[in-house]
Amino acid sequence: MSEFVLSLGNVSKSFGRKRVLDQVSLAIAPGSVVGLLGKNGTGKTTLIKCALGLLKPQSGQVHVFGEPAWTLSGAAKARIGYVPQVPALYPWMRVRQIVDYQASFYPHWNDELIDRLLGEWNLDPSEKVGPLSVGQQQKLSILLAIGHEPELLVLDEPAAALDPEARRNFIRMVLDLVGRGRTVLFSTHITSDLERIAERIVILAGGQVAIDEDLDQLKERIKRLHITSRTPLPAEFSVPGALRHDRNGSEALVSVPNASPELIQEIERRWAVTVDVEDLSLEDIFLEVTHA
Repeated sequence: MSEFVLSLGNVSKSFGRKRVLDQVSLAIAPGSVVGLLGKNGTGKTTLIKCALGLLKPQSGQVHVFGEPAWTLSGAAKARIGYVPQVPALYPWMRVRQIVDYQASFYPHWNDELIDRLLGEWNLDPSEKVGPLSVGQQQKLSILLAIGHEPELLVLDEPAAALDPEARRNFIRMVLDLVGRGRTVLFSTHITSDLERIAERIVILAGGQVAIDEDLDQLKERIKRLHITSRTPLPAEFSVPGALRHDRNGSEALVSVPNASPELIQEIERRWAVTVDVEDLSLEDIFLEVTHA
């Protein structure tokens, strides 16, 4: 049995002449919560679809629960929950009908959980799916993905249309799943959600993995330096390896990938400046890493 729930090895995927994924490798251990970030068009949804066997890469290997993703067995599929970016629902069905229909595909279905969430999220079982709002359809899509209590939950922008209260409930539900040893791959633009639940962050840039790191280590490593000089900084002022420089007269803001005490001492010594270190949020880090 594989030690990883999900693994991608040197996966590449192109659409026509556009290469969306370029030699991407990723391995997710059981019980992990991995946040997937990237600007639009960097391959997040394509990566997820390749990981689930919904798209076939041109090269590389993808395995889920030790099986090739493209030929997943029914037993393996029954262990996966997936919330796509755009809900794929049957508009002519009523909410209760689509819940019962989804439940019929799985040997285990938590009716108590789903009935409770239908009430908490104000989803009327007798309503038709088609007229539901975008947010209501997203809620329903989430319920359908978790009713069988999957071992691997894959979320592609699942909370974008949810109101703040529904998002808090959703995050609480994911945390509950994690507490029971589930594995979650969570793609979202809402970095504050990832900061609440993710232990590891993967950032895609240009179809490649730019960052794959424990969240706490990432926030400890990447910092913004506020640099102040008594005189205007010289034109040649720079910090080797910096993610971004913003210089204005005698002050500068410099984001660095490894804010070690040795680096700070070297900057102060070389340029005769004062350096203050600023901690960054995940959103700040994402913007610095993907800054072009």
